[in-house]
Amino acid sequence: METVKGFKDKIGKEAEKAAFIREVARQTFERYNFQEAETPVVEYEEFVKGDNAGDEAVSDIFRLQDKGKRKLALRYEFTFQLKRIAKNQKLPFKRFQIGPVFRDEPVQGNRLRQFTQCDIDVIGATIKEQAEVLGAVSEIFNALKINTRIYVNNRKLLNEILDEAQIKNKSEAIKELDKLDKLPENEVYENLKKIGAEKLLKIVKNKEEFFKNYPSYSEIEELKKYVKFYGVEVIFSPTLARGLSYYTGNVFEIKSDIKETICGGGTYMIDGVESTGLSFSIERLMAVTNAIIDIEKILVVSLDEDKNAIDVAEKLRNPEKMQVFISENREKLSSTLTHME
Repeated sequence: METVKGFKDKIGKEAEKAAFIREVARQTFERYNFQEAETPVVEYEEFVKGDNAGDEAVSDIFRLQDKGKRKLALRYEFTFQLKRIAKNQKLPFKRFQIGPVFRDEPVQGNRLRQFTQCDIDVIGATIKEQAEVLGAVSEIFNALKINTRIYVNNRKLLNEILDEAQIKNKSEAIKELDKLDKLPENEVYENLKKIGAEKLLKIVKNKEEFFKNYPSYSEIEELKKYVKFYGVEVIFSPTLARGLSYYTGNVFEIKSDIKETICGGGTYMIDGVESTGLSFSIERLMAVTNAIIDIEKILVVSLDEDKNAIDVAEKLRNPEKMQVFISENREKLSSTLTHME
């Protein structure tokens, strides 16, 4: 029986690769003093939609109904669940989470309908914490030998540009600008023209120096300063918006050697508290990692010596026992090795 479209099995080397990436991410997050969290896969549909029902990702949620006819949904990300688990936590609250998320959307390229998402977030964040999460994620990508380019923009800056240009339909204009890396420029121009916002294309083509005239650019400038402490560089992209409407300040997107973005995030509000976070999927990283994942395996063969073979295998699985075994049998092992030569 084939899997449902957009869902896939992982076995053998592929499963090992996914597990390796997950462990690299987990250990890195812990070194940065983020605590792990687990949340339910199934939530009430209204909670999943939250205040962002118009967002494309929210419109793609898998809807369910239980025997009590309650409207439920599979989680499409982890951020909305932070509203619940961040309550009464001491700030800044630093958490990471790794697990499956689901989106009922078209399957193409490296986009699946179930994927393993890795999230790192700080509730009660300043620009210093923004730099920290970028530093942590960059460390993971370096460990996995992934080529990256980090792009940054600011949603407040975009709003300032839209206000100055007297664009009325802000949300639609931002959505169209964000498509410039996916659609031909003339197509984006025509879409903007329909809402009277075609002048934006000329504005966003200005050099970075031009945008320093807007007050909100200072947040990008400050972020550039702090990421350098982590050995990270970011590239300013005035068209970057990120699809989710809840972003309020700096937004980030990380690209690599495939068409799709491999990591994204930004600043947002949780119960009136400024927060920041980044997320990436293990499946996307599997497509771009250049790390050679070679897990050491040892074969123990029994020649009518099952008890001894199991004893040796158990000692190999436990390094401390293995050291004792070698010490106690040093002469016998030396004699055996000499005989084999």
